[in-house]
Amino acid sequence: MSEKARHLDQVTDGLLQIEIELRQLGVWQTESLPPEAFQSTQPFCLDTMDFTQWLQFVFLEKMKALVEAGHALPEVSGIAPMAEEHFRGREQSGRELISALEEMDRLLSSGGR
Repeated sequence: MSEKARHLDQVTDGLLQIEIELRQLGVWQTESLPPEAFQSTQPFCLDTMDFTQWLQFVFLEKMKALVEAGHALPEVSGIAPMAEEHFRGREQSGRELISALEEMDRLLSSGGR
């Protein structure tokens, strides 16, 4: 297996792990958000959706589409700090989700190296 294929497999596994953690936290939504929620101009759509909604409906969807189409993946990622901020002071620690996001940040920022 080539290094690129191995990296893609790791990214795909990482995306699945993020989905699993969102489901474990009980924040996975079965219905999509209204179209206006996607019209945000703010980073992470902070003005129109919750961080976990952004993970599900924007990040995971875009990343899955990139992987499936064979397009280049982002070369820099820093999502875990945003997750840490989101969970600060909340009842749920989000530790496993943050860990999965740290791994995704590492995978994307290393570009498979």
